Amino acid sequence: MSDPVASKSGFLCMYMKNHPDTLVAYVKYFGKVEGNVLTTEMSSIDSKGMTLVYKLKSGQSNTTRVSFDPPLSGYEEVKPRLLGMKAEAQEGLGMLRVPQITTFQIPPTVATIGIAVFSYFYFLSPPSPNTTFLSIPVTIMDAFFSPAHAFRSATGLSLSFRTACAIFCTIHGAEALYTWSLCRHYVKGAIVTAAYVGCTMIFGYPMWMDLKRRVQQKRIESVMKVE
Repeated sequence: MSDPVASKSGFLCMYMKNHPDTLVAYVKYFGKVEGNVLTTEMSSIDSKGMTLVYKLKSGQSNTTRVSFDPPLSGYEEVKPRLLGMKAEAQEGLGMLRVPQITTFQIPPTVATIGIAVFSYFYFLSPPSPNTTFLSIPVTIMDAFFSPAHAFRSATGLSLSFRTACAIFCTIHGAEALYTWSLCRHYVKGAIVTAAYVGCTMIFGYPMWMDLKRRVQQKRIESVMKVE
């Protein structure tokens, strides 16, 4: 199967000649090339990355390969990926202001995660039969948790409530720390930061993934305004 991006390589390389500053930013940031880069040209591009030929002020010429992570799945992803990488490179080189998120939003996917979290505790660590809680009658408790008890009997899978909480808090705690590190760079306001970190502790990865998506969107918007 042919590479959908490589087949358009000639056109894309010609188009990028009109954006020399962008190519220089790619070389310096993603290629980690130090020194005064005078000119850069894209010699080829495919779904896995692009090859850039650059020339330094000293007269030295060289080639660097910048990979796409993750690889492009189609030609339609080329423009948004290159714009996003341009913004990231210019931001990293101090040429563009760091995007700031000032509002909090919950992504729709947290509903699915909420169901998964409930199911995790419901099936793996239900209370023992004949247990009451907050004056709820034992018959109601037993009826509500009977599918969970049947699941445990059939599969043998079970965790104590303390162990289930420890696993949950360890995984989501690590994700909350990662979210906090993102917030330090990209979120403005203690309340918004607390909301993102707190919700990550409950819902996990959809929170920080959506935050990264919003940051990338802000980056691209900044680049488009400059252009």
